[in-house]
Amino acid sequence: MSPQVLTALPVFNEESHVAEVLAEVRKYADNVLVVDDGSSDGTADVLRSIPGILVETHEQNQGYGAALKTAFCYAIRHGYDVVVTIDCDGQHEPSLIPELAAAVFPADAEPFDIVSGSRYLKQFEGDSRPPEERRRINMTVTEFLNERLGLNLTDSFCGFKAYRTLPLENLRITELGYAMPLQLWVQAVDLGFRITEFPVPLIYLDEERSFGGSLDDSERRIRYYREVMDRELAQAAAHAAASESAAAATPKTTLCD
Repeated sequence: MSPQVLTALPVFNEESHVAEVLAEVRKYADNVLVVDDGSSDGTADVLRSIPGILVETHEQNQGYGAALKTAFCYAIRHGYDVVVTIDCDGQHEPSLIPELAAAVFPADAEPFDIVSGSRYLKQFEGDSRPPEERRRINMTVTEFLNERLGLNLTDSFCGFKAYRTLPLENLRITELGYAMPLQLWVQAVDLGFRITEFPVPLIYLDEERSFGGSLDDSERRIRYYREVMDRELAQAAAHAAASESAAAATPKTTLCD
């Protein structure tokens, strides 16, 4: 039996182009979930006008990481085998959704837990030139993760990913903003996830996208990312140092509790 795949899009105030993006996504995905993260424009009205999609709504804006967590929990609770995440800014190529999902269960190997899109693994015809600041931050964070976690990533921030749903339940996601992927990387390695990258085109359509508040300052943003990584690495070390008896005495929590 083919794996059941859920394609999930986190959205916030995407009234102007969510319908166009969804029309393209639905050409390549049968089960589409939109997580409306408290949009204050007409996004909710647009979503209500589109038949055949699933919608989860946050009453207030909680953050990019919170929207992904909601998508993960939906996939877990409804028995999907794979959840593909794709951003709603038009900077990912929906035609790759089936290939990305299929890469989770390769025919000749054990399944991967994360198949992470990489915009720097391979050059595609028509690739964009990334904004220098974002490229610098991505490379700095990626190098840090590789050094500290023993990974071999080329792109730590691509939102186009496929996850095997079952192990996601073991995550402890508390970072609800843009740094959530960094927390996830640390926990994924700590939990022994099998990870691979998948080449995707490099497309930049909105170089002026705001991260919100102080995070629009690149130096503050990278300090924030480092704080999240350092904190998560310290917690991973503490978990590793705990004795089996102490761990057994601590009630196990899951992602969706």
